Amino acid sequence: MAPRTPPDFTHETAALARGFVHLAGVDEVGRGPLAGPVTAAAVCLNPDDIPEGLGDSKALSARQRAALAQQITTRAHVCIAHASIAEIDTLNILRASHLAMRRALDGLHPTPGFALIDGNRLPTELPCPAEAIVKGDARCLSIAAASIVAKVARDAIMAELAERFPGYGWEKNAGYPTKVHLEALHRLGVTPYHRRSFAPIRNILCEEN
Repeated sequence: MAPRTPPDFTHETAALARGFVHLAGVDEVGRGPLAGPVTAAAVCLNPDDIPEGLGDSKALSARQRAALAQQITTRAHVCIAHASIAEIDTLNILRASHLAMRRALDGLHPTPGFALIDGNRLPTELPCPAEAIVKGDARCLSIAAASIVAKVARDAIMAELAERFPGYGWEKNAGYPTKVHLEALHRLGVTPYHRRSFAPIRNILCEEN
């Protein structure tokens, strides 16, 4: 297997060459879990002070992510935002993810002049021009930074919720449908933090009714 090519600053350099300033990378985590919010981060890196080791958050260990998230938040402009369980169930997960991304961009100061957003489509009503980049967290440094910050922030939320609702394994599975989580759902039932619009949760509620 060929070694993984790390993300680079190519997309940012191209945007800078077009005259844009305050470039923001945006990514979200939490589309697949059965529980918890979806979390997005917007990160405006300083081109002269980029932390070393940035990469796709999924390819990093929890310790590496935590250390990098701390560096990113102290050396770049960062905003973290969420869409709630109620918003996910009302809007659907894609639109809720886009809402979280838009909130992250809206909360970034200074206001970004251009955004590089992970995915194949752009959220609506963004505060600035933007480009969608498929697998951007593995290709673009700014998006990689955002993916790390968002992942660390959401994992912390799920670990806190795990203390309030023990048995589902959220401190380890972050709400994803692992065997432990699914077995606990049938044993312990549905919590207020489960996404009722997702089929496994909806099916359990239908069985109970």
